Amino acid sequence: MRLFLTLSFLLLTLSCVLAQDAPKHLPIIDVHVHAMKVNPAFGGDMCPWFLKNMPGGDPGQPPPAFINTDCAEPLKAAKTDQEMQDAVIATMKRLNMTIVAYGDPAILRKWQKAAPGRVIPGIGISSPKDMTPKAFKDSLSSGFYEVMGEVAPQYQGISPSDMSLDEYFAAAEQLNIPVGIHMGTGGNGMANLTSPKYRASLGNPFLLEDMLARHPKLKVWVMHAGYPMIDEMIALMGANAYVYVDLAGFIWSYPQEEIHDYIRRLVQAGFGKRILYGTDLLVWPKLTEVSIGMIENANYLSFEQKRDILFNNAVRFFRLDESKFK
Repeated sequence: MRLFLTLSFLLLTLSCVLAQDAPKHLPIIDVHVHAMKVNPAFGGDMCPWFLKNMPGGDPGQPPPAFINTDCAEPLKAAKTDQEMQDAVIATMKRLNMTIVAYGDPAILRKWQKAAPGRVIPGIGISSPKDMTPKAFKDSLSSGFYEVMGEVAPQYQGISPSDMSLDEYFAAAEQLNIPVGIHMGTGGNGMANLTSPKYRASLGNPFLLEDMLARHPKLKVWVMHAGYPMIDEMIALMGANAYVYVDLAGFIWSYPQEEIHDYIRRLVQAGFGKRILYGTDLLVWPKLTEVSIGMIENANYLSFEQKRDILFNNAVRFFRLDESKFK
């Protein structure tokens, strides 16, 4: 018995030492997370890279499925708000993550309370109907919101340079708040299946130019990296030093070769220091690991380039204190 107790004590001591010495996961910042109430009717299972095959449809037939579930291991959707919160918080702690999240204010506050220091809240305006400019500025001035996003006028048939949105961008510029703007595709058949006001042409990064010229001190990150308009995206970034991109959404939606080609072009063009990691996390908690894996397994990126995308670039863009992540 004495030998057994001695061995048990030694094993317990060893496990405690190993736990203390276990290296902390290198920090990751996800700049594109949606804090939303879970709707079981919306969130079914989903296969990553589900847009690798878009055969189209016929207006006289049932519409094609927006999300594909024909794969070996579809990602499971959270069924309740609490299940989603628990999964998000557990992933952040396990992977040493900080997230920039936008959506339901009550959900944002719950996530902040459950993971202090790991949730950076944002508020977005996609149409002047959402909120008056004064109410928006008051919200930004409250101290709770630290970013303006997701701004998605494309779904409303509005250009980001439309003057109806200008007062909102002016408020962000005045308060030194970075802005995340949706530019790019939204899925298969968006305009005639889910969002009739959506226009592919309104995802052209060049449409940002007039707004950026009016607000020369505004820091903007183009969500979804303006996919698939890579040439326009590169040209816009070349002309505007305060424009970054995130990889959210398209990093787990489109064919993997297409995704890697797009990221490779951005890096080859010299913008490796202005690429931000993001998921566009909705109701599938495992999307985080899927999205991170796309960066970590990219053999054309050096270790330093991967760390820039996953962490360093976001620290610089959002003016964060790097010492707090040690």
